Amino acid sequence: MTIRVLIVDDHNVVRQGLRVFLGLDSELEVMTSEATNGEEAVCLAHQLQPDVVLMDLVMPGMDGISATQVIRRELPRTEVVVLTSVLEDSLVVGAVRAGAIGFLLKDTQADELCRAIKAAAAGQLYFTPQVARCLVHEIRTPEASGALTERETDVLGLLAQGASNKEIARALSLGEKTIKSHVSNILGKLGVQSRTQAVLLAVQRGLVSPRVPPPASVVPLPTYIRGRA
Repeated sequence: MTIRVLIVDDHNVVRQGLRVFLGLDSELEVMTSEATNGEEAVCLAHQLQPDVVLMDLVMPGMDGISATQVIRRELPRTEVVVLTSVLEDSLVVGAVRAGAIGFLLKDTQADELCRAIKAAAAGQLYFTPQVARCLVHEIRTPEASGALTERETDVLGLLAQGASNKEIARALSLGEKTIKSHVSNILGKLGVQSRTQAVLLAVQRGLVSPRVPPPASVVPLPTYIRGRA
């Protein structure tokens, strides 16, 4: 089963380059339609129901953070991976709080981008080390409404390792619906709105260790992609 990907970027040359590169991976199906801003991204996401949206952040009109928030709220089965050349704390934190499950820079290695898309389709977090450090530094600890149970701590630890609900259920010999319930309780107790925020907060508190993606040693994205916002 292929992973359906929608590309969102306001630069035509970037969209063309990503389409060519991602098209080389047989596990990925790049949507024929592309979005050049947030409004188009939301509209096409509703029409096409992609598995993953590859989202730029700095665009005219509705930006990538606002579009991510709408897509995650209205299309919970569609995940968002940010691909940008801008590493600003406010943008990183804003994108994660909006619901992005992955965040990469445009100097990312080519194969790593494919891995991030596949991880997102499986419900797994994927951040480059520099982005993870930024998030852990910026996200502050909110008031928690209650301590996590031992089982919830187990679930949170597996979330931090990038496991999907199905993988967590298998590892803990529980039903997937039970895991979803645990995840919901974790979010409520930690006072956050997404799995991503829960994991980052847990890392900040020292409750779990983050899963850091291995460095890629393959061909990087072309310079005409890396040089765009």
